[in-house]
Amino acid sequence: MNNPLDTPIEFLKGVGPSRAKLLTSELGIRTWKDMLRHLPFRYVDKTQIFTIAEAKQSEEAVQFKAAVRSISMTKGRYKKRLIVTLQDSTGTLRANWFQGIKWVAEKLQEGSIYLFYGKINNYKGQLSLNHPEFEPFNQNSVASRALEPVYPSTENLTKFGLESKVKRNLIKQIFAQIKPEHIPDYLGPHYAQKLKLISRAKALYSIHFPKDDSALQAARKRIKFEELFFLQMGMLFNKEQRKARLKGAKFEVVGDKFHKYFKEKIPFELTGAQKRVIKEIRNDLGSGVQMNRLLQGDVGSGKTMVALLVMLIAIDNGYQACMMAPTEILAQQHYTSIREAMKGMGIHVGFLSGSVKGNKRKEILKLLKEGIIHILIGTHALIEDWVVFKNLGIAIIDEQHRFGVAQRAALWSKSESLAPHILVMTATPIPRTLALTAYGDLDVSVIDELPPGRKPIKTIHMYDTKRSELNHFLESEIQKGRQIYIVYPLIEESAKLDIQNLEEGFQRLVQRFPQPDYQISIVHGRLKPDMKEAEMQRFVRGETQLMVATTVIEVGVNVPNASVMVIENSERFGLSQLHQLRGRVGRGSEKSYCILMSGYNLSVNGKKRLDTMVRTQDGFEISEVDLQLRGPGNIEGTQQSGVINLQVANIVKDQQLMVYARDFAQAILLEDPGLKSEINRPIHSKLASLKNYRKHWGRIS
Repeated sequence: MNNPLDTPIEFLKGVGPSRAKLLTSELGIRTWKDMLRHLPFRYVDKTQIFTIAEAKQSEEAVQFKAAVRSISMTKGRYKKRLIVTLQDSTGTLRANWFQGIKWVAEKLQEGSIYLFYGKINNYKGQLSLNHPEFEPFNQNSVASRALEPVYPSTENLTKFGLESKVKRNLIKQIFAQIKPEHIPDYLGPHYAQKLKLISRAKALYSIHFPKDDSALQAARKRIKFEELFFLQMGMLFNKEQRKARLKGAKFEVVGDKFHKYFKEKIPFELTGAQKRVIKEIRNDLGSGVQMNRLLQGDVGSGKTMVALLVMLIAIDNGYQACMMAPTEILAQQHYTSIREAMKGMGIHVGFLSGSVKGNKRKEILKLLKEGIIHILIGTHALIEDWVVFKNLGIAIIDEQHRFGVAQRAALWSKSESLAPHILVMTATPIPRTLALTAYGDLDVSVIDELPPGRKPIKTIHMYDTKRSELNHFLESEIQKGRQIYIVYPLIEESAKLDIQNLEEGFQRLVQRFPQPDYQISIVHGRLKPDMKEAEMQRFVRGETQLMVATTVIEVGVNVPNASVMVIENSERFGLSQLHQLRGRVGRGSEKSYCILMSGYNLSVNGKKRLDTMVRTQDGFEISEVDLQLRGPGNIEGTQQSGVINLQVANIVKDQQLMVYARDFAQAILLEDPGLKSEINRPIHSKLASLKNYRKHWGRIS
């Protein structure tokens, strides 16, 4: 029998073809089922009735009972106004109507008692109520009152009469024509009982029409858990299915190249975190299953060293390795350092980017196809069809959030037999809760300690009035032979934002630090690539003492001699961006500084961001504060990797519930990896219906 919830929305009384078309275009509502999934975003509390005196004390909209004492009409300069004086035993209040005056005047009668709902305004010391909702007071109707849902809307919907009240009536109609069994319960009664959750049908009804706050909370708890459970179950199930289905090259030996480099070339002891992460990766590489692992670590934690050792394991097992970086500057930096590290090791390192052309490119491609190049470093040029490896065993992606899913997927085609192992790295620490959402289908390794001897960066917040003091400090650092970054949020003056900008700042610095005593580089996103590279290299070689830049230097510049990072209008930057910028200094042996410049007019969140930067250098702590300040929003990865939209759950506020939902999903998969048992069949059915799940993007890190 067909489920009535699959009925097109136009066949609901009061909708019809034109309104149905509007509901589809504005909200994606095509069927009765979609209409039930259109959830309220807030509720009007009409379960309580206040007095006028209590209503005057409230800052929110409230409901109160009052008699109409008088009704009068005044004619202002431009339009009429209806003034109604309301009264109860606690006082009087004036209600005003500027529109629909005739209709309101006909409905209200002096001496009668009504229920009014609205927010009381204070205008020039006088309290009044503008355009309140009202209805005749009836003791029986009041006894059955509940929280009233308010639905998201758009200008077009309101224009065509599809406001909240109409939607409420449409949803009431649907519930009147269906039975609880028509609403599929993908968790099933067994798990709902085990988790002490109400049924899905009851939750869906109660979230639209809660009789009281406890009913609403029970409904929200059920729907939150379900959203988070299927978000996690989708990723975990994908991961387990991928591991069962996809084989990877089995790296059985840790051979001569690895041991030679480890013993002869590393001048320091690896941190405990680096050793732990290498062990986790080695276990993956020896399992015969394709590795799909995220490596996250703070700025300077030694991720590149781990990546290099992992590539040596691949080479020891007869395979090639590649590393892809988002910018040519960063790729070139990796190439230079890795080529230097591989001297005397008998390992050929190649470089490929869009700027490598002609015979040079042909030669690299030839050596790569013949297997003579062991490690290829480059930009997204690595994923082009004409780049062919002889035997690619592992692909490492640096700053993975800069690449789209499809770009990363292209790396899979680079190995004819077994899919290469994938290691994606990020220097943006991700809170555990967000990692479970954005990267829940990956195995995650964390380097959570910095190498010994790395000096902390002194972070100072200075106001613009201290600019003279700042310039004296910069001058003293330059005289010591140090170099300085100065970062601006904009390239040119903005009429909307009264903030410092790069061009003005550059001119001011030229006057304060004139040639020939001082040299200044300037780098921003609108420079041509060759100009940008030339300016960057001047700074790297020490030919310029100051680099004025936009955030293009957030990733990809490693100048140990640069000891000061000045961030102008620092309140305009996000916390994670400030942390990344700070990580550009502190790479040498000298004491380093990060100076956060701002005006005095700071928002509460802006002040908290700057205070956090001054207080701590722990990237994971900073990322937690950042997540709390910004909320989940459209944080990178959540839409891409998620298999369900979160309507009620919030990954910041519901962290504990999400971890619990993930643990519950893992326990189910441990007992029934294929979700084939009778009790788990509804869960499998739900996963199969989810669009993103069917795409299998989770296979591509």
